[in-house]
Amino acid sequence: MTFTIQGIGASKGISIGMVHIVDPGQVDIDEYTIPENQVEDEIRRLDEALSLARAQLRAIRAKTPSNFGADVTNFINVHLLMLEDTVLTQVPMDLIRERYCNAEWALKLQRDTVVGVFEAMDDPYLRTRKDDVDNVVNRVQWILQHVERSDQATAEHHLEGKIVFADDLTPADAVLMRHQGVTGFLTAHGGPNSHTAILARSLRIPVVAGLHNARAYLRDGEELIIDGRQGVLVVRPTQEILGHYRKLQRFIAHHHRARQRLRNVPATSANGERIILQGNIELPSDAKAATQVRADGIGLYRTEFLFMNRDAAPDEEEQYLSYRDVLEAMKGAPVTIRTLDLGADKQVDGGRPGAPLSANPALGLRAIRLCLQEPEIFRPQLRAILRAAAHGPVRIMLPMLSTMQEFHQVRDVLRSCREELLQEGVAIGENLPIGGMVEVPAAAVCADLFARELDFLSIGTNDLIQYTIAIDRIDDEVNYLYDPLHPAVLRLVQTTIRAGQRAGIPVSMCGEMAGDARYTRLLLGMGLREFSVHPNALLEIKQVISESHIGQLKKFAARMMRTVNTDNRMALLETINENTSAALSG
Repeated sequence: MTFTIQGIGASKGISIGMVHIVDPGQVDIDEYTIPENQVEDEIRRLDEALSLARAQLRAIRAKTPSNFGADVTNFINVHLLMLEDTVLTQVPMDLIRERYCNAEWALKLQRDTVVGVFEAMDDPYLRTRKDDVDNVVNRVQWILQHVERSDQATAEHHLEGKIVFADDLTPADAVLMRHQGVTGFLTAHGGPNSHTAILARSLRIPVVAGLHNARAYLRDGEELIIDGRQGVLVVRPTQEILGHYRKLQRFIAHHHRARQRLRNVPATSANGERIILQGNIELPSDAKAATQVRADGIGLYRTEFLFMNRDAAPDEEEQYLSYRDVLEAMKGAPVTIRTLDLGADKQVDGGRPGAPLSANPALGLRAIRLCLQEPEIFRPQLRAILRAAAHGPVRIMLPMLSTMQEFHQVRDVLRSCREELLQEGVAIGENLPIGGMVEVPAAAVCADLFARELDFLSIGTNDLIQYTIAIDRIDDEVNYLYDPLHPAVLRLVQTTIRAGQRAGIPVSMCGEMAGDARYTRLLLGMGLREFSVHPNALLEIKQVISESHIGQLKKFAARMMRTVNTDNRMALLETINENTSAALSG
């Protein structure tokens, strides 16, 4: 009998195939004390396991085809760096010496400490980085227990054309399985922010996550359809259903090929209006992906990733070189650098060692608040940005602005840094535009006040939606309330756009809503003319823009603003997108 299971769409696309269920194979961790005369032997055992884990990851990286892109190897490189970090190497060895505990126990103790810090983080994307810690620690634990890992075991299986179901997958697992021909992933845990989901989007593999109880209803080898856009799993589909989805696959493939022809043309609506499409990046190497799709620039460079997985913050010179590399890669296109967006709860990343954990980090000392309170972190970054601006057009973007006083303080610090560099005879960029992220409802409500003094605004929908509705989008118990179409969210977005229009300054959107083609037409109708999205989503958004007559969309946007019922809002959104390639594109 055919039935469906609803999960979370983490990577778009459709896959049809037989399911291969990966046994979770959990390894029980024995906790015991060892005699003092065995301490050095136990430390040596842990050191050898760490070395073997590094060798395994290097082997997987070496097998990765070059056409998989930089995102793929970046994730593996992050895990390799973690296996070199004293937080996960030296500290467990110290625990063995101090507590006479076995290697597995010592590693588990340190894992719990580090994961606890990540779980206290407010930012949903950064909070899911605890998955990296688990992936790395689990790899070492498997080696210590002499248990075969999934990335070794699956090499024996014929995975060509299969859909893999697992409790969770590491990026290394995903790379290896993709190389073996896997066409889709299903995971019991995780969501759209997990590393595996992000990696799958780079590899164009559909993923449905959050299938907590699905294992009880699936049988290895039975036929499935996964729809990564809708987050739906169809089990034992009928021939009629299979025919529908195969037709849809061909439709998606056709439009994917059509999008490739849009690379070299500007984003222009059907009525001839030019739209700015920029890219979101996290690492300097990501700039290549933005140039490959001919992005109009970088609308969001998340600099906090330079600070992660290390004991000390990067100095001015290291930051300068990273920013310069991005500017040179973009060859004259503007780059918007967001200043550090970390919080008081993120001391694990070399930001503020020893800082107390906030009772409520979502409302605590983070982002621009932290930077203004910690000039030894903020000033080197501003100096590095000013120096990098000598190599190309740079805009500075301030995260989590909530008061004009914060902007005035930043302006004063920036002026001081500029004067220092000029006195030192260092080349710097002049007249850098300063903008702010609208991600706190207070900033949206007062957008007209900010627009009078800031050079541009950028709407960060991820946090704006969460703060407005008071929910955590990665909390399974409440994430059903996460709704970009909530009337309060749409009103705040429209308020911000109109404030920018009246002040004559650009307003962009850099959150996930901007990169979701379902909302492109609505946002155009609301007056948005600048989008900043992940490079993988840019061509799809461009295609929707090219098929849209903006004048016709304004009336739909006005109707959406008046629509209260959730189902009616979704129906109206479908109406806006009906008979367009965007409605079904993958």
